[in-house]
Amino acid sequence: MIASLRGRLLSFSADHAVVDVGGVGYLVGASTRTLSSLGAIGDEVVLHTEMLVAEDFIRLVGFGSAEERDWFRLLTSVQGVGARVALGILSALTGNELHRAIMSGDKAMVARSQGVGPKLAQRIVNELKDKAGGIVLGAQTVPPAPAGSHAADAVSALQNLGFRPAEAAAAVAKAEEEIGVGASLDALVRLALKKAAR
Repeated sequence: MIASLRGRLLSFSADHAVVDVGGVGYLVGASTRTLSSLGAIGDEVVLHTEMLVAEDFIRLVGFGSAEERDWFRLLTSVQGVGARVALGILSALTGNELHRAIMSGDKAMVARSQGVGPKLAQRIVNELKDKAGGIVLGAQTVPPAPAGSHAADAVSALQNLGFRPAEAAAAVAKAEEEIGVGASLDALVRLALKKAAR
């Protein structure tokens, strides 16, 4: 299993790049977002990878971040979403945008991606709603709020409103950072809701 590649960028096109690792050129499929972040030919690049193995092919897919790779794995777990469609979605939407679309049930946003019709977009939103909370947005982890604190109560309030634990914790942490730790519970929840909705 190839988990990552570090090497020199030999070439790239609309849907793949070739990376030289120790004299071996690896052809790696990727989203346009990842391809546009690679830099110039000859630059050293690092890609997180997923190896796809079927009866008639072995294919390597590359990602600019572990978060993007996690989204790819989630997306391809949905029936009807293959590697090409998943990369199309990741080309059209950032991880944060995809997360927001899934959590709010915005199938129209998902359907903006190439190869995704309304029915498939609805299936993606439905099937991933309960799974998307496990992806760490922007590679940030938020330490749990102290038990009994306004922050902990605010996180609980947001979860009761349907937000995933990681999403609620991140929104409350941003709100607390903005208004200070001495804020009332009411003010904290109000601002956290605004942060979560962005």
